[in-house]
Amino acid sequence: MNILYDERVDGPQPVVDKPALLAALRGALPDLAILHREEDLKPYECDGLSAYRTLPLLVVLPERLEQVQVLLRLCHQRGVPVVARGAGTGLSGGALPLSQGILLVMARFNRILEVNPQGRFARVQPGVRNLAISQAAAPFGLYYAPDPSSQIACSIGGNVAENAGGVHCLKYGLTVHNLLKVEILTVEGERLVLGSDALDSPGFDLLALFTGSEGLLGIVTEVTVKLLPKPQVARVLLASFASVEDAGRAVAGIIAAGIIPGGLEMMDNLAIRAAEDFIHAGYPVDAAAILLCELDGVEADVQDDCAQVEAVLRAAGASEVRLACDEAERVRFWAGRKNAFPAVGRISPDYYCMDGTIPRRQLPQVLKGISELAEQYGLRVANVFHAGDGNMHPLILFDANLPGELDRAEALGGKILELCVAVGGSITGEHGVGREKINQMCAQFNADEITLFHAVKAAFDPQGLLNPGKNIPTLHRCAEFGALHVHHGQLPFPELERF
Repeated sequence: MNILYDERVDGPQPVVDKPALLAALRGALPDLAILHREEDLKPYECDGLSAYRTLPLLVVLPERLEQVQVLLRLCHQRGVPVVARGAGTGLSGGALPLSQGILLVMARFNRILEVNPQGRFARVQPGVRNLAISQAAAPFGLYYAPDPSSQIACSIGGNVAENAGGVHCLKYGLTVHNLLKVEILTVEGERLVLGSDALDSPGFDLLALFTGSEGLLGIVTEVTVKLLPKPQVARVLLASFASVEDAGRAVAGIIAAGIIPGGLEMMDNLAIRAAEDFIHAGYPVDAAAILLCELDGVEADVQDDCAQVEAVLRAAGASEVRLACDEAERVRFWAGRKNAFPAVGRISPDYYCMDGTIPRRQLPQVLKGISELAEQYGLRVANVFHAGDGNMHPLILFDANLPGELDRAEALGGKILELCVAVGGSITGEHGVGREKINQMCAQFNADEITLFHAVKAAFDPQGLLNPGKNIPTLHRCAEFGALHVHHGQLPFPELERF
């Protein structure tokens, strides 16, 4: 798991003359911060998925747009690959560097340029933290809706790259639904504006295409996000269940009742116990599963919805339903869920976080399948997920110090994702494909579709210099993986045969 390329299927990386590249960068950009010694490069060898590690050739930390433009032009002329990185909190190896490439760290682009309460938008640089946007908008009674669990640290540029979500994405949408405009630089250093200050713009929806493209199409330099008014009131119900299947059926019941909660989250017993030991949120540690259901809006509507949801929960078999008694308890309930990942990290030397998405109706079946797979591979799995939109985060617990456990965890994770695809779901909901799920792309898409993805990539980056080896597998890799149905006859883009 510690290499970027599998040379059997992806081919070797071209060797870059490091001293010559370093000299060229210093000559063209004398004021650019460049890291080149091994001890300085080491902190950048991985992102939040620490199972994959590669030491970058060089790390650059620009502070001005012009520096990034010159850097990209120089790399384009020399054929040097570039990987963009923000806060490094990603969980799919999307910001994993290349041993023969430059890691472009955008963390110093961290200014909030404008908060406009009349237009309900904010203009920010890509290194601004997700939570900082809401903090800046709070004096105007506004906030930025997408709230990934890493929002205290993750940057908005990375959110755009991965189309991040969060516990409130069921009602308020993912990053793509909360953007107005993104300014980018192409691999040649050309400035482009995708989207507009209006709610819609003519032509192809390139903003939606770019959001979630994982750094393959361009470098984010500025983001304009939508701001929403803070709900008048928010209430959270916590429901306990004797089985995860009952909890899954309750999720379907809430949606079927025509109620769209602000957040609808599920945790199984292993996750409940870990979170309670860590956060002391008040979770029932003897429950097989809990649901957290947040309802927000105006007081009268929220009261009615709470009563209706409680009835649905009890009808589905909830043994207990508790309404947070005040704002402090509501915050504690959510703190337990948002800290589930680090909480699990306290009970296992290592864990591997998956990110499959399934149709809600398949929830009981898939949870049963995950349990059977976990038993087959001899590993524990803690389930934490955005139940409302079917985005699952099974956390596979393992010890990398034990021979074979890392490989077994990776194999189990792959099987879980393939199960998600088999029931009509997807291999990712918000973490992205990155390096982690590149083999499972072959299970979800056929040869023609993957070739089309490469055609889109080539339209923006013909030389394949931006974040190569991520997100889109080569057809050779898929053939090696054995999951791709390669269509016979001519591919729709013969000029991309090399992929």
